[in-house]
Amino acid sequence: MLPLNIGTERALQKIKHYCGYQERSHAEVRQKLYGFGLRKHEVETLLSQVIEEDYLNEERYAMAFAGGKFRIKQWGKVKIEHALKQKGVSSYSLKKAMAAIPEADYSATFKKLYRIKKQSLSAEKNIFVKRTKLRNYLLQKGFEYFLVTAAFAEEDHK
Repeated sequence: MLPLNIGTERALQKIKHYCGYQERSHAEVRQKLYGFGLRKHEVETLLSQVIEEDYLNEERYAMAFAGGKFRIKQWGKVKIEHALKQKGVSSYSLKKAMAAIPEADYSATFKKLYRIKKQSLSAEKNIFVKRTKLRNYLLQKGFEYFLVTAAFAEEDHK
């Protein structure tokens, strides 16, 4: 598909609407502007304008993304951090977003997912297979390896 060439004024209005609809990363907005058929200097000018007018805020985006993925999809910090890096979010914004996830909620979510998955594997008789499936599930959800091993160690001491 050929890019549209819609002009900078129309592009500015469209990109303000795009950013006003939901939080966006700088990379998403930049890609959208290039999709309008704009040149590099036009894209950078419009990008700085929407940042200046607070339609676009990378820190706000990172916080919303991390909070949503944690609360709704119950992702762990490893998976959230990786996804934010893929979206080109700065390390500063990434650290702020990770710090905004309450430790008590994070721990409670981990324990809940651990318990639910363990119950779903109750039919599995082989303890090694059960542990491997449980470990892989929690790691795939993005929880830290040390949390998983600590949970297993705690269970062994009961």
